[in-house]
Amino acid sequence: MERVYIETTVVSYLTARPSRDLIIAAHQQITRDWWDLRRGDFELCASQLVLQEAGAGDPDAAQERLAVVKTMVMLDTTESAIALAEELVRAGALPPKAADDALHIAVAAVQSVPYLLTWNCRHMANATMRPLIEAVCVQKGYKAPILCTPEELSKVE
Repeated sequence: MERVYIETTVVSYLTARPSRDLIIAAHQQITRDWWDLRRGDFELCASQLVLQEAGAGDPDAAQERLAVVKTMVMLDTTESAIALAEELVRAGALPPKAADDALHIAVAAVQSVPYLLTWNCRHMANATMRPLIEAVCVQKGYKAPILCTPEELSKVE
């Protein structure tokens, strides 16, 4: 069974009350559909960073997010992952303000997780950033995960 790293935005969209913003509401529905229809096709993985991010904010909402994350396989945040995240930022693949996003990518890459599922299209699932992210990972001896949204990781019927 292939593994997928579930980044915090996916957990947040899955557990949040429906948004009045049509785009966010659509992303929430796509996330719930993916969770119901596709989650069983993968081994779901996360990291300590996902736990930290999911546990922040409103205590009731955090409890819901943490309940979802605690069902996943926890990947270690190794020294190699930290070094790769630092290199992703140093090389300009991600901006310094996105250091946590770099760490999500690095943990998945170092642990050889094929997919990273996210709704962060600014720094992660972003076609203009993917080539440099992939190049830095390859330069350091890793294969970058495929950075995608739940919509992109849907079954083709």
